Amino acid sequence: MKTRQAPRISVRKQPKQQRSSQLVADILEAAIRVLQREGAQRFTTARVAETAGVSIGSLYQYFPNKGAILFRLQSDEWQRTGDLLQSILADKARAPQERLRAVALAFFRSECEEADLRGALHDAAPLIRDAPESQDLVTAGMRRVSLFMRETIPGLSKAERGRAAEIIMMSLGSVGKQVSELGRSAAEVDRLALEMGDMFCAYLDRLIAKSNATSKAGPKRGPSKLSASRAKRSPSGE
Repeated sequence: MKTRQAPRISVRKQPKQQRSSQLVADILEAAIRVLQREGAQRFTTARVAETAGVSIGSLYQYFPNKGAILFRLQSDEWQRTGDLLQSILADKARAPQERLRAVALAFFRSECEEADLRGALHDAAPLIRDAPESQDLVTAGMRRVSLFMRETIPGLSKAERGRAAEIIMMSLGSVGKQVSELGRSAAEVDRLALEMGDMFCAYLDRLIAKSNATSKAGPKRGPSKLSASRAKRSPSGE
């Protein structure tokens, strides 16, 4: 039985001239309007081409299907957010705890500023989430936080860093999405973000304490050869 492959969602080719770059920009702008107006279920390449005022053939030069357009919108949005979070996490002039609070604040604000687009892309997730390109984006986000953890707590194992990164990223994504859907004021969004940042800091402090305790204890050692020899000679094992 053949395994069903995920549809190709990468672009057919990259625009090399200003005219073709503008064509792609027009298609993506139209795609956002169609997605917000029609929703993910009624999103089609034909509607995008019509809204952009281009032929379907011109659209297919760059995007093989609607999944490719949705993925490009998703990847552009994730790239913007990822670059923002990376700039914060990499700022070694700030304490690690301060960086985590800033990450939560920046992410929540970004979620609320682009709530309509992100909501539409969330609805479209089933169309692209199983594609390898989408998995690569998720992995890249986890890697950013894992690198931060390695810098902050070098004593953590790779598995522990990965688990910590997953907890932080999943928490940000889940809670940030809910906050953006509640229609809270900017002040309320900031307050919730900072409180989540405090939670991350408490988690980070616990990991640091665990790492320090492990380092002080040193590696576990078995009984020495001399002790083992004495135990064998003693009838009581004492």
